[in-house]
Amino acid sequence: PPVSPSPSLGVDPLQFWDSLAARWSRKEIDELNRCLLPWQVRVEAREGFSALQDPLEGLLVVLECCPEVMKSKGGSLGHCVLFEFQLWLKERPHLHLQQREPGARLRRLQVQALSLLTEKQPSFLEPLIDIYQLGSLERSVLLGHVGYLLHRGSYREAVLMSIKLKLQPDLDMEKVCIPLVLQDKLQLAEAFVSDYQDLQNRLVRLLDSWCSPGFDPSHLLSRYPGIPQFHQKSGRLAPKVLSKQVFRLMQLYGVDPALCPNVVTQRRLASLKFLMYKRFVEKNMSEENWADHVQATVGESVDLQVELIFMLVKHSGLDCAARWALRYRVPKDRLPFGVGVRRETILEKSVLETECPAGTGEPWEPSEESRRTYYQLPVPMENVHFLDTAEGLRLCREAVLKPGVLLGVDMEWRPAFGSVGKPRVALIQLAVRDAVYLLDLTERGGPEQDQELRHFIRDVFSDPAVTKLGYGMDGDLSSLAATWPQFLEEPLKPAGILDLLSVHKQIQKAHVPQGVRGSSSVEGLKGSAQKGLSLLVQLVLGKPLDKTEQLSNWERRPLRPSQVYYAAVDAYCLLDVHRSLTQDPGRFGLAPDLGNALGGQRGKCEEKGTHRPRTRKAQDPCTASEEEKPQPPPALPGVSREALSPQQFRVVCDNMLQGLGHYLRCVGVDVRMLDNADDHRRAAEIAREESRVILTCGLPFQTLKSQVGEGRCLAVDCSEKARDQALRVLKYFNITITPADIFSRCQVCNGDQYLKVPRQEMERLMKIRGLISSESRSRSESESADCDAPSQPRSLPYSPKCRWATLSGLDPDSLQFPGGAPLQLDSVPPGILDKVSLFYCCTSCGKVFWEGSHFGRVISQFQEVLNISDGQTIYQHQ
Repeated sequence: PPVSPSPSLGVDPLQFWDSLAARWSRKEIDELNRCLLPWQVRVEAREGFSALQDPLEGLLVVLECCPEVMKSKGGSLGHCVLFEFQLWLKERPHLHLQQREPGARLRRLQVQALSLLTEKQPSFLEPLIDIYQLGSLERSVLLGHVGYLLHRGSYREAVLMSIKLKLQPDLDMEKVCIPLVLQDKLQLAEAFVSDYQDLQNRLVRLLDSWCSPGFDPSHLLSRYPGIPQFHQKSGRLAPKVLSKQVFRLMQLYGVDPALCPNVVTQRRLASLKFLMYKRFVEKNMSEENWADHVQATVGESVDLQVELIFMLVKHSGLDCAARWALRYRVPKDRLPFGVGVRRETILEKSVLETECPAGTGEPWEPSEESRRTYYQLPVPMENVHFLDTAEGLRLCREAVLKPGVLLGVDMEWRPAFGSVGKPRVALIQLAVRDAVYLLDLTERGGPEQDQELRHFIRDVFSDPAVTKLGYGMDGDLSSLAATWPQFLEEPLKPAGILDLLSVHKQIQKAHVPQGVRGSSSVEGLKGSAQKGLSLLVQLVLGKPLDKTEQLSNWERRPLRPSQVYYAAVDAYCLLDVHRSLTQDPGRFGLAPDLGNALGGQRGKCEEKGTHRPRTRKAQDPCTASEEEKPQPPPALPGVSREALSPQQFRVVCDNMLQGLGHYLRCVGVDVRMLDNADDHRRAAEIAREESRVILTCGLPFQTLKSQVGEGRCLAVDCSEKARDQALRVLKYFNITITPADIFSRCQVCNGDQYLKVPRQEMERLMKIRGLISSESRSRSESESADCDAPSQPRSLPYSPKCRWATLSGLDPDSLQFPGGAPLQLDSVPPGILDKVSLFYCCTSCGKVFWEGSHFGRVISQFQEVLNISDGQTIYQHQ
C-alpha cells in the first residue's frame, strides 16, 4: 500500500522502503506490468522523498536496506531510487547539504554515506559523493576508507573512489597499481595516475623495472596470492609485451627515455639485429649507412657494444669485429675468443680511415649493374638542385608555383631506430619535368629564412592549381607536421593532392584473382625493392627502384652523391608513372578515361573521408557512370549532423572496447569486434573494406586515424563504463534509437536474422533432445494451474527491426541452421516454457532469446537517446 506521512514525524524510512520493494518485486513476476511498474515506483519514490522528515538521512536508511553489492547500474531498485532522488533534489536547492549548519550531525551523515560505499554499495559511488559532498571530509578519513578497500582486495572500487575524491597523491602508487596490472587492468592504473606527472613517471619506471633481464615475475605474483586472474594473465608480464606498453606510456605522458633504460636497451638491441640483417643477410644497405646507424644505435652503452662485437663475429668475421672493438675500446675480458688477439694487430689509423665518408666532391655515377636492374633518373645531375639558401628557394618557387604544373613530391627523414615519437623531415623533394629541387630542412639559416621556407611549403600544398603527385602522402604530411610546431598550431590544408597509392591498389585488385587476398597487398610504408612505390614503378615502368640508400642518415650534411641521386629518383619517378598510366590505363586494368581523371579531377584524393565501399570491378570511382558508381556510406557527424538509424551505422570496435560493442549491438548497431589477439591495424583494414567507423581508445587512435577517412575514427574515453561510452557514441554520431531497434541484432555474433519459435514447437524440440520429459512437463503444468492465471498477452508483441527466417530453414534431424550453427536448446530453462509464448533464435550462432526484464532495463539505460513519437507507447495492454 502507498505510504502515508505522519503529521509530526513524517514517513518512516523503513516503511517507505517496504512499499517500494513490494511494488518493485511485482515487476519481476508480472510480465504485463514489468515496464509500467518502474514508472509507478519513480512516482511513488518522489512522493515519499517529500514525505520524509529528513530526506538526506532517510535516503541512507533506504539504501542500507538494498541487497548487498548490487552492481547492476540500470536494473536495481537502489539505483532507481538514487536516480530519482537526484532529480528530486535539483528541484529543491534549499535541501542541499551545503545549506545545513556544519557540525557533528553533518559529519555523521557523511561518514554514514562513506561507510555505505565501502561496506555494501560500491556502485553508488558517484551519486553519494555528490549528494553528501564527501570530498569535504577530512582527508585522513577518506584515505582510511580507501586503504580498507585495498586491504579487502576491492582495487577497482578503491581506484574509482580515489580518482573521484582526488586522493592519488597521498596513496602508494605501487600498492594501488601493481594489483591492477596483474589483473590485466592497466587502463585503470592509467586513470589513477592521470593528471599527476610524478605518478605517471613512477608507473612507467615500475613497468620498465619489470623488463630488466633478471626480473622474475614469480616473486611478484607470490606477493598477491588473492588475485585469481594472475595465473591466466602471467603472459602479460613477458618483457616483450610489457615493453610495448612502456613505450606507449612514454609517448602518452612525455616521459624522458632516460627513465626507462631497460626497454630502451631492448629496442636498441632489436634495432641492432635488424641492421645486421639488412647489411649481411639482405645485403641491400651500404657500408656507410650501416656504420652510421650502428653508431647512433649503440651509443655509449658498453653492453650494446659487446653485443655488436659478438654479432660481427658471427656475420662478418674476426677482422671486422676487431676494428669495431678497437673503435669502442671494449674491455678485453668482455670480447669473444680471438677478437682480442686480432685487435692487437690492427692499427687505429685503419679504423679512422673507414670512418671517413666518401668525398662528396668526387664524381659519382650509377654502376652498370644498377643501370640494367633499376629505374634511372632521366634528367642529368646538373638539373638536381640542393637548396639551402634563400636565393635557391626563390628560384624553386618560380619554377614550381605555376598553374597547371605537375609536381612529384617525396620526403626523407632519418630512420628512428628505437626512438620514441614521430620522425622529423630532413629533406623535401620536388620534381618537375626538367628539374628536381631538394629542400634542406636541417640547416634553416635563421628565423627569417625559416619563416620563408614554411610559407613556401604551405603555398605548395594548398595551391589547387598545382597537382601534387605522391605515394602514401598522409604519412609524409604527418611527419612534416611533427617537424614544425607551427604546422600543428595551424594545420596545412592540402589541395590538389593525387596519391598514387590508391591507384596502385586498383591495379593490384585488377590483377589478383577473386578469392585471393593478402598475397600482394599494397604496403603504405616504404619498404624493400618489391614493396610500396618501388613495386608500383616496376609494374608500370618495368624496373623497380634501388632502395639501397633508403635507410640513410638524412640529417647528415653534406649528403653523399648517392643519397642526392636516390632522393631525386624517388620524386621524379612519380611523373613517369603518372604519364604511363594516363597514356594507356587499360593495360593496367584501369578505367579507359583514367587519363582525364588523373589529369584533371583531383577531388578523390584531395579530401579524407571519401572512401567508398569495395566493388568487384577494377574501376576508378572518379570516372564511373552514375549507375556504376559505388554509393558512399551515410554521412557521419564530424562531416554532417544528419540523424541516422542504427541500421545505417556500422562500426568496428578495438579489442579494448568489447563491452562498448555489446552495448551498441544491443540497440541494433552493426558491430565488428576485434579478438584479443588481433593487431590494432586490423581495425583499419576492416573499416576500409566494409566502410565502417573505428571506435578505439589510447595510443592506437593516432595510428588508425591516419589510415581511414576524416570522421571515421573516434577516440573513446577508456575510463568510462561501457554503457556511458555507448551513449556518447550514439549522441556524437546522432543515432536515433527506437524501441524496435533494441535486440534487433544478436549480441553474441552480430547476426540480424531470427527464427520465431512458438512455445509448443520449442517444447517439442526440447523433448526430442531429451532436455525435458513428459512427466516433468505434466508436473509443471499442474503446479502452474494452482497459481493465478497467466496475464493476457500484449496487443502489440515485440517485433524488432531484423530479418526473419522460416522454420523450414532449420534442419529437422540435426537442428542446425543453413550456416551450420546448432540450435542451442540447452540454454533454455524448462521452467520458462510456462511463462514465455514465443522464442527468438539467432540463425547465425543458434542462441535462443526470449522477452524478459532485460528489455525494460535497456529502455531505462538508453532513454536519453530513445525516440518515441507522440502518442506511441512501448507496450499496450488489454
